[in-house]
Amino acid sequence: MLGVQKSASKDEIKKAYRKLALQYHPDKNPGNKEAEERFKEAAEAFSVLADEQKKAAYDQFGFAGVDGMGGGQNQDWSNFRGFEDIFGHGDIGSIFENFFGGRGTFGGGSRRGSQAGPRQGTNLRYDADVPFKDAVFGTKIEIQFAHEETCTGCKGSGAASGTGRKTCPTCGGSGQVRHGLGGIISFASTCPACGGQGSVIEKPCMECGGSGTQKKRQKLMVTVPPGVENGKHLVVPKHGNAGPNGGPPGDLYVVIRVKPHEYFERQDCDLYCAVPISVAQATLGADIHANTLDGKTIKVKVPAGTQNGRMLRIRDEGVPSGGRRGDLYIKLMVKVPEKISRRGRELLEEFARTEGQNDSPGLIPLARLGE
Repeated sequence: MLGVQKSASKDEIKKAYRKLALQYHPDKNPGNKEAEERFKEAAEAFSVLADEQKKAAYDQFGFAGVDGMGGGQNQDWSNFRGFEDIFGHGDIGSIFENFFGGRGTFGGGSRRGSQAGPRQGTNLRYDADVPFKDAVFGTKIEIQFAHEETCTGCKGSGAASGTGRKTCPTCGGSGQVRHGLGGIISFASTCPACGGQGSVIEKPCMECGGSGTQKKRQKLMVTVPPGVENGKHLVVPKHGNAGPNGGPPGDLYVVIRVKPHEYFERQDCDLYCAVPISVAQATLGADIHANTLDGKTIKVKVPAGTQNGRMLRIRDEGVPSGGRRGDLYIKLMVKVPEKISRRGRELLEEFARTEGQNDSPGLIPLARLGE
């Protein structure tokens, strides 16, 4: 029926069915009984081959193997539900939505009252800019945001005091309106009058206009944990928008945006910075004092013969994580003086004569530049 091999993959089966369904669709072949039969056959074949259990039985026993399993011959395909799986909401689903004003379902099945009860509210996002140091060591920040709270006047029902809801006259309480498409397909879309709830408010609440919620601003202290990374989401439960019909609120997601630091950078749990040293310090070695991110001054030993760009590791001066801290890496930058005194020049010239100079230096492999 689909024209595929017994070993065909699921994608190949879907592709074959899609092609036949589009070719023989009753809306494209009005009044053509032969096309309608081919359309039914294609749907029948797909319902069997798309199900692993049915396909295994069919492969072994043919139609006899799927008799009584919801597949095989002589079925009524008017309520076949395989279309969304094949065509997706981006094809047939979106077309029907444009025609009928809401996402629908093929075939039968009612969703009476599916949206009438309390439902959880939507989540909110708040972007918080946090200084680099505070992100490393943790802090508390105050944020201000607006969200929907349950209306105090109607307790979230949306109805004025002493009134309630009544059955929607448009859909009769089902929450859906149904349409016919060419005889063998029916389509149900959300009722435009009640939004799928099956009921409408008799008299809207004056305080919220019938929505059941009111927009309010709130201040909140949020704890930023030590070591939080850029882009991390902190969840504050039940501080999102209040739910429809008195439902519980959603959550508030605070997205951390770490501001860059002037002197420090971070990689995982380690910190990096650069410190300038003189030619003499690099050549002879020295003890220098450097500042850490938390404001301490530490003593750092520069080994004699230090080359420009050498990295020194200071343990436990990095980012707190899991009860310990990462490390601090200090990159030593040898600073050559742009101007020197006469005495300094004399000493350097004497140094050059004593130690010698290479007037024809060889090339350095590029791979060594990253050392």
